[in-house]
Amino acid sequence: MTLPLSHPALSATDPELAALVGAEEQLQADTLRLIPSENYVSQAVLEASGTVLQNKYSEGYAGRRYYEGQQNIDQVERLAADRAKALFGVDHANVQPYSGSPANLAVYLAFAEPGDTVMGMALPMGGHLTHGWGVSATGKWFRGVQYGVRHDTGLIDFDEVRDLALKERPKLIFCGGTALPRTIDFAAFAEIARESGAVLVADVAHIAGLIAGGAHPSPVPHADVISTTTHKTLRGPRGAMLMSREEHAKAIDKAVFPGLQGGPHNQTTAAIAVALHEAAQPSFRDYAHAVVANARALADALLARGFELVSGGTDNHLILMDLTPKDVPGKVAAKALDRAGIVVNYNTVPYDPRKPFDPSGVRIGTPSLTSRGLTAAHMPTVAEWIDRGVTAARTGDEDALAAIRAEVADLMAAFPAPGLPTD
Repeated sequence: MTLPLSHPALSATDPELAALVGAEEQLQADTLRLIPSENYVSQAVLEASGTVLQNKYSEGYAGRRYYEGQQNIDQVERLAADRAKALFGVDHANVQPYSGSPANLAVYLAFAEPGDTVMGMALPMGGHLTHGWGVSATGKWFRGVQYGVRHDTGLIDFDEVRDLALKERPKLIFCGGTALPRTIDFAAFAEIARESGAVLVADVAHIAGLIAGGAHPSPVPHADVISTTTHKTLRGPRGAMLMSREEHAKAIDKAVFPGLQGGPHNQTTAAIAVALHEAAQPSFRDYAHAVVANARALADALLARGFELVSGGTDNHLILMDLTPKDVPGKVAAKALDRAGIVVNYNTVPYDPRKPFDPSGVRIGTPSLTSRGLTAAHMPTVAEWIDRGVTAARTGDEDALAAIRAEVADLMAAFPAPGLPTD
């Protein structure tokens, strides 16, 4: 399927860049996107992202700006914040952070001083760089201590987390991460945070859409602060939000602006408002539950084909595969699957003996394919393609990869992606 020409003004002004955009549209249309942090946004979100709101500077907050002419911008920002508060049931929402990492950095600025101890899940165990990992600014400016998962189950051992927290007495405890296939027990983390005197930060960037759609428990009754991106399962633009109890609202707002940022990206704020409106619809609840159903069905199909999955499966949108038993490194498999039209990312697995840039695992997820309308009935086919692709990666069979790519393109043509041009 060849997509029609779009972006006429861009094509006339900068045909080289327009060609690259068109090529990316074609690639997203033809391939099976299994990276769990990616998704398709709606045409409405795309349109909001490209409005004349781009032209306006708006340092400060609604009603308290440093530039005039904010009559409409203030309403846009208030609309986005009010929708976030209503959707997630929080006291306060700041929709200005540029992305997830700056949002997390604002949390440090609000509650900690350089050199303070902070606690988060270790990056190789499924955590995020900004949870105090050593190569991140958060690990260089603060003293990061990390918890992990059990070697035998791949699950968090809360007795170990509690012992570590009571020993180290961190200012912040982060829960959440980037490669966690199981439900996060926010209540257990909250109890440990209370006992150790820490501020609990729930980083729900990956699962915000599942929470909004009722397919994952909410951290709101338990966490002091909630950090999230607005893309991934929430299907919004590349942005972020910080949500909190009212007692922390001033500290959060001051940390974002003027602490870290200047003027917010108003066009992104508008697109966040649209995404939150979409997430409040009954159809989004169906979507969130379908994401989980598809992930579980895909996990079952992969297990039936002899794949080893970290923690034995999934409760959410994400599956982490250890390819050691398949005798294929994760990076080799990921690049071969990419040639087969199946887009994944190589990823470390807990206690991985290989290096991070050449790990044992592959991370996959179901948000994007669910947005296209694929159901649990399609997951055995997806698992078969992955199995054939990994085998071809091991044997160097490029013809097999080409055959899979043709099959993938045929199925994708039957399920057009939201937001992409159509005939």
